Amino acid sequence: MNYSIIRYVVGYVLGIEGVLMLMPVVVDFIYGEGKWYYFLISASLCLITGLMLTRRKPKSNVFYLKEGCVSTALSWIGLSIFGALPFFLSDEIPSFINAIFEVVSGFTTTGASILSDLSTLSHASLFWRSFTHWIGGMGVLVFLMAILPMTGGSTINLMRAESPGPDVGKLAPHMKETARILYFIYMGLTGSMILILLCTGMPVFDAFTMSFGTAGTGGFAVRNSGLADYTILQQNIIIVFMILFGVNFNAFYYIIYRKFKKAWQMEEVRAYFIIIISAITIITINIINMCSGFWDAVQKASFQVGSIMTTTGFSNADFDQWPSLSKYILILLMFLGACAGSTGGGLKVSRAIMLVKSVIKEIISYIHPKTIRKIKFDGTPLTHETVRSTTVYFLAYIALFIVSLFLVSLDGHDFETNFTGVAATMNNIGPGLSGVGPTRNFDFFSPLSKIVMIFDMLAGRLELFPMLILFYPKIWIEDITHLHHHIHGHNNYHNHRKHRMAKLERKSK
Repeated sequence: MNYSIIRYVVGYVLGIEGVLMLMPVVVDFIYGEGKWYYFLISASLCLITGLMLTRRKPKSNVFYLKEGCVSTALSWIGLSIFGALPFFLSDEIPSFINAIFEVVSGFTTTGASILSDLSTLSHASLFWRSFTHWIGGMGVLVFLMAILPMTGGSTINLMRAESPGPDVGKLAPHMKETARILYFIYMGLTGSMILILLCTGMPVFDAFTMSFGTAGTGGFAVRNSGLADYTILQQNIIIVFMILFGVNFNAFYYIIYRKFKKAWQMEEVRAYFIIIISAITIITINIINMCSGFWDAVQKASFQVGSIMTTTGFSNADFDQWPSLSKYILILLMFLGACAGSTGGGLKVSRAIMLVKSVIKEIISYIHPKTIRKIKFDGTPLTHETVRSTTVYFLAYIALFIVSLFLVSLDGHDFETNFTGVAATMNNIGPGLSGVGPTRNFDFFSPLSKIVMIFDMLAGRLELFPMLILFYPKIWIEDITHLHHHIHGHNNYHNHRKHRMAKLERKSK
C-alpha cells in the first residue's frame, strides 16, 4: 500500500480544514463574543499537522482503490477530531465524545444533535456547525481532486471512495474537470438559495446557515424553535432547494448544457420525483384532520417528505405525533434516501431500482429458465460488476444495521427509539421517532452508543466500505509481511554480497 500518498492526502485535507476553520473567526469578530481564539488555536493545530504530513511529497501519485478508501476514511476521521476541538476547548460542549458526535453529524450531513439549548452556543460555533454540513455535502476530497495533481486514473479511486452512489461516472474527460463541474453546480445552487432567502427578509446569519444546512442536506438549525420562526414562504423555498439538492447532479449538468433529453432519460431522477409526489399525496390525506386546512397539510407533508427523503432532517412539525401510516412512510423514505450523485444519504434511489429489477429478473428466470435477460438502467445494460456491488452493498448495509441496533439496544431504551436512532444516523438523516423525535436529541445515549452512531454516520456518508476496510486485518498484515520480506531480502542480498567479497579476497591472497 502506498502509505506516502495516504499521508499526503490526509495532510492536504487537514490543511484545507485549517483554512476553512478561519471562517468562524471572522464571524466571531463580527459578533464580538470572544470565542475566536478557540477556532484560531484549532485552525493552527490543523494547519501545522497538515504541513507536517505534506512536507515530503510522495514518490508516486498513483494509487489504487484500497489507498483511496483508506485515505478517505482517515481524512474524515481527522476532519472530525480537529473539527471538534473548538467546541471542546471553548467548553460549549464539555464532553469530547459529544463534541465529536456533533461535528461528525455536521460533516456527514446527518444533523443529529446532542444539544438541547442552542442559545448557549456562540454565533461562531453555530456557523461552524452549519458550515460543516456544506463542507461535507459535496465532499472535501472531491474539492481536493480539483486542486491536487494526480497521475493516470488515480483520482477516480478517491471519488469512488467518497461519492454517494453505486457507480461513479465522468462528466468530463478528466476527473479533475468533473470535480470542478460538481463544485460549480454546488456553489451556484448554494449562492442562489442565499440570495433568494435574503430577498424574503431572512436575517443574513440565518440565510447563510440555513443555506449551508440545506445544500449539504444536513439539518442543523440555529434556533431552538427550529424553522417555526420562519415564514411559510421561506419554508417553501427551503423545501424546493432540499429537493433540488437531492437530485443527481448529473441532471443539472445536462440541463446547463441543454442536453434536456439526457436529463429526462435519467430513470433515477424520474423515480425520485414520483416517490416524493406519491408520499406527499398519501401523507396529506392522512394528516389533514390534524392540520388547519388542506394547504397547511400539503405544506407540512411536503416539507417533511422533502426533508426525510433527501436526508436533510429539518422539521417544521412534530411528525412523531402523526398517524402510524405517515410515520411508516417516513421510515421507508429514511432508508430509501436521495439520488446517487447528490448530497443526500440513504441507500439511494438508483440502488433501490437495481435491487427491484434484480428481483424481477430472478422471478422471470423461474418462469422462463432459458431466457437471457439483461438488467437495464437508463436504457443501458448494467454490468455484472455493478449489479454484484449493489447486492453486496445492501447485504453489508443490513449486517451493519443489525450489529449497530444490537449494541445500541444495550442501553435499554424502547425499540422505536433504538431502531429509528440507528436508521437516522446510518442514513445521515438526523431526527427519528420516539426518544429521538424532531423535538428531542441524542444526548441521553451512553458513550458506547454514541461511538457506534459516530461510526454509523461516517460509514453511511462514505458508502460503508472505506470505513469497514480499516477493520480488515489482511490489508495491514499483507503490507507488514511485504515490508518484512523486503527488508529480509535486502539484508540477505547484502550478506551474500559481503560473503562473496570475502571469498574473493581470500582467493586473491
